[in-house]
Amino acid sequence: MNNSINILVAEDDSDISRLLCSIIRKSGYVPQPAFSGTEALLYLEQRQWSMVLLDLMLPGMTGEELLKWIRVRGGVPVIIISAKGEQQTKVSALRGGADDFITKPFDIEEVSARIDSHLRRYAQIAPPAVPSVLQHKGLVLDHDSKTVTAEGAEVALTVREYEIVALFLSAPKKVFTKANLYESVWDEPYHGDDNTVNVHMSNLRSKLAKAAPGSEFIETVWGMGYRLKP
Repeated sequence: MNNSINILVAEDDSDISRLLCSIIRKSGYVPQPAFSGTEALLYLEQRQWSMVLLDLMLPGMTGEELLKWIRVRGGVPVIIISAKGEQQTKVSALRGGADDFITKPFDIEEVSARIDSHLRRYAQIAPPAVPSVLQHKGLVLDHDSKTVTAEGAEVALTVREYEIVALFLSAPKKVFTKANLYESVWDEPYHGDDNTVNVHMSNLRSKLAKAAPGSEFIETVWGMGYRLKP
């Protein structure tokens, strides 16, 4: 038995959750049920997980939103288990970072086999852990405390603004177009809604300037987008 393998089960249907937890226990692993997206997020913030089994239709926070949150922060394997079996849903989930997609109703032995398979594969090719602290010059983001500081001064940011900073710090030399920003942070197709991006970028830059007068962290690359100032 390997009780060090902890698997988060984000599933709002209590019967299905119990079944999945039973499958996990029989394989010698430790399940942790979460019955809403919000509850799952709390568990994700508290500790590292060996795997996440994720339903897409969750109350509080959708599976798609949780998947995006997980992928920004690390490489834990994620298996989607959903009744949404349309081809486009599967493709979107896999492109969004899911490692596998199982459609309900599912076969118990298949779920068990796929869990074992992905855990083995992940153990062999697990990527380096995402640093808990990202930094570029005087701009610092701490994933553990969910804080951003500019030249040592903490900056109070909205969730979207925090995600924008995390995106910039994940690739300090990259120029992000408005489409890049919108599709990465809002997780929706970009249809030319410049106003949404402009307002958030303006507010973010204003907050950074207020926290660290005289320092400029984000610059506009005219005709292209935004990047961290070299």
